[in-house]
Amino acid sequence: MSSKTVLILGGGVGGIVAANALRQQLKPEYRVIVIDKNIHHAFAPSFLWVMVGARKPKQAATDLRRLLKPGVELVQAEVSRIDVAAQKVEAGGREWAYDYLIVALGAALNPEAVPGLAQAAHTSYTLEGAARLWEAVKRFPKGRVAVVVARLPYKCPAAPYETALLLEAALRNLGSRDRVQLDIYTPELLPMPSAGPEVGSRLKTMLEARGIGFHPNLKLGSVNLETEELLFEDAPKIPYDLLVAVPPHQSPAVVRESGLANETGWIPVDPKTLKTKHQNVYALGDVALISLPGRYKPDVPLTLPKAGVFAHLQAEVIAHNIAAELEGKAADAAFDGYGYCFVELGYGQAAIGAGNFYAVPAPKVDLRPPGRLWHLGKVLFEQYWLASGPARRLWKTLMVLGGKSTGLEVKL
Repeated sequence: MSSKTVLILGGGVGGIVAANALRQQLKPEYRVIVIDKNIHHAFAPSFLWVMVGARKPKQAATDLRRLLKPGVELVQAEVSRIDVAAQKVEAGGREWAYDYLIVALGAALNPEAVPGLAQAAHTSYTLEGAARLWEAVKRFPKGRVAVVVARLPYKCPAAPYETALLLEAALRNLGSRDRVQLDIYTPELLPMPSAGPEVGSRLKTMLEARGIGFHPNLKLGSVNLETEELLFEDAPKIPYDLLVAVPPHQSPAVVRESGLANETGWIPVDPKTLKTKHQNVYALGDVALISLPGRYKPDVPLTLPKAGVFAHLQAEVIAHNIAAELEGKAADAAFDGYGYCFVELGYGQAAIGAGNFYAVPAPKVDLRPPGRLWHLGKVLFEQYWLASGPARRLWKTLMVLGGKSTGLEVKL
């Protein structure tokens, strides 16, 4: 039997799950190689807790090698070129040939796309940024905190709203909430539009109940550093005292230059198999583009949200099908569009939304009321991901029981 190589670009959630599943399903003579520029894996769902001092930065990261199964080869290098015609990738000054390629390089932050934003704004979208934001929040005496979504799309559709809710709770714990005005500005019409208007309306109500202003349908044009004002297109200027931003997102440059991406910069894939238009090349997670039934606005189609849960489930489908093909079996796994999302609210509570994003004529998603159970579920999920053993088993049991107790279907 000739040796085959599966090359995985990116060591985030999707890359890790794909590599481990392939290593478990394939015979030892097949190579599974992960290429990532970072040897440390930062767990993005924990960044929001770092932002409010509930975690130290070191608690939200671990060595990537700890998360990969024995037999998975890890190459620490930055991918500089993807040549799908030659079935080769350049990284770390050398070429890597592949038989199957999985692109899991995620989304890159591009705050420079909005003039003034990089210099003015804090963000919870990086581990270092979340830590700096917490230091700023602790010192913030009074004024307006503006949470701004700069552009669409962005990863983790609940994150801006979790940011505002967690900051509200943190400011109250610090004793400064009564001196702070807290507002969200977004180009969206409602929070989490891909989850549907009912979920968006319920999240909007949660924000307003905590005194958080919600300002929709606003596109940020620039930030005036001298006057500390937000300049939106076709809207009045808004002053701020502390700016927290979801920066514009884009695919990595190497993806945009590879011929895999379309005019949006993201990689179109088959919704069920995650195959690209190139033979034996797959893309998953944040870098992939999947259109959904329904519309965000009359002239703007919905797309599958960029979220770790989808990368996880897509990776399992891809790994199963690659392994099946290599073993001469039917590659019959399909991603069904199902996903779920915790929504952290502060005060030890969280909500959870779950449903079928592939439902017709529009995604069918339900948001369950807040409670301590869902917050505990996210805490255990963090341990499930960064640790192993008992935490993994306990998390799965809790999620299934919690779903049954509330009538919410939670697929694992």
